Amino acid sequence: MIKEDFLHHLWKYKLFSTLKLQTTQTKNVVIVTSGQHNQNSGPDFFNAQLKINNQLWAGNVEIHIKSSDWYVHGHENDVNYDNVILHVVYEHDVEVFRKDNTAIPTLELKNYINKELFNNYKQLFSSNQKWINCEHDISTVDKFKLSNWLERLYIERLEQKSEFVGQLLIDSKNNWEAVLFKLLAKNFGLKVNGEAFFNLASQLDFNILRKEQHNLFSLEALLFGQANLLTETIESSYYIQLQKEYAYLKSKYRLSSALNIPFQFFRLRPNNFPTLRIAQLAGLYHRQQNLFSKIIATKDIKEYYKLFNFSMTTFWKEHYSFTAQSKKSEKKLTKSFVDLLLINTIIPLKFMYLKAIGKLNETEILQLIRQLKPEKNTIIDKFQKLNISSENALETQALLQLKNMYCSHQKCLQCVIGSSLLQK
Repeated sequence: MIKEDFLHHLWKYKLFSTLKLQTTQTKNVVIVTSGQHNQNSGPDFFNAQLKINNQLWAGNVEIHIKSSDWYVHGHENDVNYDNVILHVVYEHDVEVFRKDNTAIPTLELKNYINKELFNNYKQLFSSNQKWINCEHDISTVDKFKLSNWLERLYIERLEQKSEFVGQLLIDSKNNWEAVLFKLLAKNFGLKVNGEAFFNLASQLDFNILRKEQHNLFSLEALLFGQANLLTETIESSYYIQLQKEYAYLKSKYRLSSALNIPFQFFRLRPNNFPTLRIAQLAGLYHRQQNLFSKIIATKDIKEYYKLFNFSMTTFWKEHYSFTAQSKKSEKKLTKSFVDLLLINTIIPLKFMYLKAIGKLNETEILQLIRQLKPEKNTIIDKFQKLNISSENALETQALLQLKNMYCSHQKCLQCVIGSSLLQK
């Protein structure tokens, strides 16, 4: 079954025989410009220019499967359609008239569409049972064209992430350091505890954290206390001292009662226990004053790894939680964990900041993300099985954008891959 978005695609890119076009009333049509594609309400294309029987017309174009859809959609009663100069349809089944009873010229595309292109379209959308519509042909797409499309998809993904960051900036009154803390906290929690960590960071005034940055023990007490992880009775001098320190800080800063955040330990590897991750977050902010400024100034990937390289205190070298002991180890942030921070927080935030101050260099951002190893997840694995391999994190991020924003929403005609296969 043909869909309107296919007709939009044909009209936008003139993917049909444009020689000797005629309206249903046998008037010659020459397309000067197709017009601006409208994604909102109103006619489908604005400001088109057409010659109909050598008379130049400027106005809007409306597209339907059948002419009668004009009345089905109630356009005859909508003033937004008064300036339609051409009605483009796949099948003409009824005349359409303006309010003054003059007929709107109609172009029936059915006999102008290339059969091979139409067959490619039907094949692309032939089954809803496929993981993605183009899974049988995606590996045949030109590699250069695919590479350029992946770059655009990655930039598009950064732009979308900017929307969330933008709201955080408003909430924090444009405090980039505070926004970084919230985003890093969310990433320290990973998928299981991400929201709990984000809530912890959101309900704590970042100015208080900055005042306590110089004292690691105070910083730990502040974060553990606000996370409601200091409410038990545990026979540990370290834990008891944390409780006392948090009671002092709570009184000093008049902190409201900590939120009851459900941190999860179940089925987590000890290295991802929220207690250890909070201790690491505290260690990072104690070690790195003005972390956001340092991130913006850093350009080399090795320098980023140095920025996140620090040792834990003695207690956390020997524990995963307040009660779970471990063999003594540094428990530093792993390179793969820092890569996740770079992919999900640091590079997107740097992209938005440089764009906000008018100093964005997309090439620099692309070079940075390309230095990171490709991610591993089920979506990337499935693309791999379709012979679409990833050499770096830019490509995996782009493939996630492709699947989630295009493939899953059947937006093949807005995708370079789909368009390429359609016209092959």
